[in-house]
Amino acid sequence: MVTNNQLPVEEEENKAAMPFLEHLEELRWRLLKSIVAVIVLAFVAFYFSDYLIRFIKIPLGDVPLYNIKVTGSFYAYLKVSLITGLLAALPVVFYQLWSFISPGLYKHEKAMVIPLVMISTILFLIGGAFCFVMVLPLSFKFLTGFSGDIIKNTITIGSYINFVGLLLISFGFAFQLPILAYFLAKIGLISAHTLSKGRRYAVVMILIVGAILTPPDVFTQVLLAVPLYFLYEISIVVVKITQRKKHKKIEAD
Repeated sequence: MVTNNQLPVEEEENKAAMPFLEHLEELRWRLLKSIVAVIVLAFVAFYFSDYLIRFIKIPLGDVPLYNIKVTGSFYAYLKVSLITGLLAALPVVFYQLWSFISPGLYKHEKAMVIPLVMISTILFLIGGAFCFVMVLPLSFKFLTGFSGDIIKNTITIGSYINFVGLLLISFGFAFQLPILAYFLAKIGLISAHTLSKGRRYAVVMILIVGAILTPPDVFTQVLLAVPLYFLYEISIVVVKITQRKKHKKIEAD
């Protein structure tokens, strides 16, 4: 038997649960749209997979790639197409992400969604380009030449694409640090003073993130950690500017 005192409690719980379920449903649809965009563009990229394979092989130089499995070449082409599809779909992915977050912003801040999408995409591509031009050639030179003439390297196409894809995506997301700092400062979760005081802890976290995102070699981890710390310093400047503008607006109001 349900008492009268229990009914209002149940009604309040149902009302509280509905917005959460609606958010989950919205998140599901936004993830689905992002996945569809990646898959569609990956199908388009598959048509150009010969050129893409030649392109991503540039950092390796004259070192040959080998295939040791019957399905190895097909999966290599498929992986390259998916990576390219993700890169091509970045504006859609970031738009879905920032649009999902935007209901928690003020009305005048929701107009920042499109600029945030553009900046996020540009930062990701800068991170990927930095990895492709600087990090990958240095990593391959160090890793393949580490043993000298003692060990002969036979690099398979599958392991190569896995290595390249992991680093490109890792650097792309790592370069999102300034835009993430801007957003957190905008909603008041972090301050420039806190970031400045936490430099020593930030170094430890950056090294941990570098160890997680990169293959298990110290050289590649350092190559990610150095630009990450540089981006951390840029984030402090971004947060200072954001706070200054926020204070000016409060004083004006």
